[in-house]
Amino acid sequence: MPHTGSLPASIALVDDDVEYTEFLAQHLRGLGVQVHRFADSDELLADSSPFSYGFYLVDLMLPGIDGVELIRVLRRRTHAGVLVVSGRVAEDVFSSVVDAGADMHLAKPVTFDQVVVAIRAVHRRVVATEAGSKEWVLDRHAGQLVAPDGVRVDLSEGDITVMECFVEAEGKTVTREVLCRRLGRPVTDEPDNTLSATLYRLRRRIERATPVVVPMQSQSRVGYVFRAPLRGV
Repeated sequence: MPHTGSLPASIALVDDDVEYTEFLAQHLRGLGVQVHRFADSDELLADSSPFSYGFYLVDLMLPGIDGVELIRVLRRRTHAGVLVVSGRVAEDVFSSVVDAGADMHLAKPVTFDQVVVAIRAVHRRVVATEAGSKEWVLDRHAGQLVAPDGVRVDLSEGDITVMECFVEAEGKTVTREVLCRRLGRPVTDEPDNTLSATLYRLRRRIERATPVVVPMQSQSRVGYVFRAPLRGV
């Protein structure tokens, strides 16, 4: 099954519960994620590339160094998402893991679907933060938009026309009149539902392909703006 854009490509699952990690790993692999299981913190840190995974799912009650200390180590070496799923019961658990650098904490028992929802939410925020200032590229020859995370989004002819307008605008607002003329639509004083639908479909096409926040925004009664670096090649 192909990897889904809203999930990380790889996850390091650090938990000494063999049965739990086996079935959770199977569930995540069924969604297209590469899962690497580690029974304790030391096993992860002894890995050839312990800080190269796209996401970390960590228990707190671990052999080796404590889960909270592991999170601190990870935070010094990677900006990847860190989700804690643990059965540890204590009043300060949440504050201690967040202070150490975890992005979210779930208390066991928890369903696999809830874990997946949490992974999606954390990964989306991490990718959006990292990609917020990075460049988007309109690949005219391929007919694709390249997102900051490297994902390529296939575009229709109308989509390419819209993106060309954004490239030419260099971060400024593209008016509805300009978009209508370039798309061969009549320019009227009335709202153009077809234009709105075209921009909506383009946004949805990008959102389905990548978790990066789409910087295309509507300017009320004026037009649209692409609020991120964008160039055409």
